[in-house]
Amino acid sequence: MFDLNLPLPERLRPSSLEQLIGQEHLVGGQGILRKTIRSGVIPSMILWGPPGVGKTTIANIIANEIKSPFYTLSAVSAGVKDVREVISKAKRQSKAILFIDEIHRFNKSQQDALLGAVEKGTITLIGATTENPSFEVNSALLSRCQVYTLKSLTEENLMQLINQALSTDEALKKKSVEIKERRALLQISGGDARKLLNLLELVTDSVSDKKVVITDQLVKNIAQQRVAIYDKSGEQHYDIISAFIKSLRGSDPNAAVYYLARMIEGGEDVKFIARRMVILASEDIGNANPTALVIATNTFQAVTVIGYPEARIILSQCATYLACSPKSNASYIAINKAQALVRDTGDLQVPMAIRNSPPQLMKDSGYGKGYQYAHDHANNFAHMEFLPEEIKETKLYDPGNNAREEEMRKRLRALWKEKYGY
Repeated sequence: MFDLNLPLPERLRPSSLEQLIGQEHLVGGQGILRKTIRSGVIPSMILWGPPGVGKTTIANIIANEIKSPFYTLSAVSAGVKDVREVISKAKRQSKAILFIDEIHRFNKSQQDALLGAVEKGTITLIGATTENPSFEVNSALLSRCQVYTLKSLTEENLMQLINQALSTDEALKKKSVEIKERRALLQISGGDARKLLNLLELVTDSVSDKKVVITDQLVKNIAQQRVAIYDKSGEQHYDIISAFIKSLRGSDPNAAVYYLARMIEGGEDVKFIARRMVILASEDIGNANPTALVIATNTFQAVTVIGYPEARIILSQCATYLACSPKSNASYIAINKAQALVRDTGDLQVPMAIRNSPPQLMKDSGYGKGYQYAHDHANNFAHMEFLPEEIKETKLYDPGNNAREEEMRKRLRALWKEKYGY
């Protein structure tokens, strides 16, 4: 009998593989994880997948199935001391499992503290992460773990979950609940089973009548959100990010922050937003303000570490900076022209003067002959052609019309006048 004071996701948390919804590729009849659990020999592992798809649940099921001591730590609040305390306890037990949620938040020293115990088998580590473990988990620790990738729950999975809740949970069964519309439930939860169940419970608890008819409007009103704000799975997703980028490009910080807020309120992936700003910093600002790329890159790194809700502040700082920066797409246009030229002309021969020529045989064949070292000349500029003969004097980069690139333009014009006569 479950404690009805517990949140619905906890009351419904599966205790066996048969009860688990989703992840058929891992725990279905022929799933590798099912076979591993049935064998009773559990390797240390990393469970990688989106929020609310069953990482914690699978860890609990493993512990239940093999009847092992089970310890849980959250990387958000635990430190090396906590890890060592668990390892100390595990040494006096057998087959102890240590589950670490959000293991990607452990720094190197914290992850290193696990190595010896994992290697000796003192503990079986199960780490859960929403981030790519190849980038976020130390290679030494990662090499000692199997990585299992969990998939996003399908709409069918989520509806199974809702139906299971309505048919088995004692608190929900006290009311007559009809799902008349489901779009808002699924969209606001964003494929996260935990969010979905919490939202379902919130909606049913908020209706005083014994009969609850769930509609999209009811869900939106109770959740105090408008699904129309942002739809990560539909056209809104592309419309809002497009409006955000165009506002940054158009130097409108007010509109940029507005559309940023739309994405944040809609639960958009913080990395997706930051990644698009990194691209814009180079594509649309470029050499007009090279610092923009530095700030955007640092923003991506910062929000990856910080996460929501504080990441919104960092995103806003970056967005307003980019919106207010001078704009230039000159370098973007240059690479487009260059790639088109390469596709059109093929693999042209690199001029002999600028080929690599370490071996004597290559030098004897003319490699490097006639090369002029730029720093040996006035203005650190050599009067020689670097492009292949067939496309010599081709102009691909044309500095933009902004203060910084105008200086670059003046310098290039002076040098090119000496070199080409124009």
